[in-house]
Amino acid sequence: MTVVLVEGESDRVALEVLAERRGIRLPTVVVTGGAGGARRAVASLGGEPTVGLVDAAEREQMSGFVTRLFVCTPDLEGELVRALGIDAVIGIIEAEGEGASFRRLQHQPAQRGRPVEAHLPKFFGGRGGNKPRYARLLAATVPLDRIPAPLDGVLQAAAV
Repeated sequence: MTVVLVEGESDRVALEVLAERRGIRLPTVVVTGGAGGARRAVASLGGEPTVGLVDAAEREQMSGFVTRLFVCTPDLEGELVRALGIDAVIGIIEAEGEGASFRRLQHQPAQRGRPVEAHLPKFFGGRGGNKPRYARLLAATVPLDRIPAPLDGVLQAAAV
């Protein structure tokens, strides 16, 4: 049976939410703790075929260890933000009661003058638990016909 390798918990959460929404049963999803953990994870699987999901910057670290690799550009959140659009993502942040927090981040000296696309990764990664939380929310909201190609590829390649 195919095993899915992902870098982090947010990747696992997004794939599981999308699989459930599509009515797909995923095989085991292993969080490697970063692309560098792929070698160790694959070695522990005893030859099972693997499908990997990785951020573009870590592609080379995982590419030699998985059977099929799907790459998020630049990362999972970037893919989901593009699929949903900035306004929809900000609407999700507002609906979660965190609009004021997001606006405070945008007004920090290091963030002034930067595009909103640069603020979102800081916001998602800035508080413990935010990445998986927002991965779940974004994956639950993205229209099924707009699932980003790397995530759709993993779902199709790994569906049981």
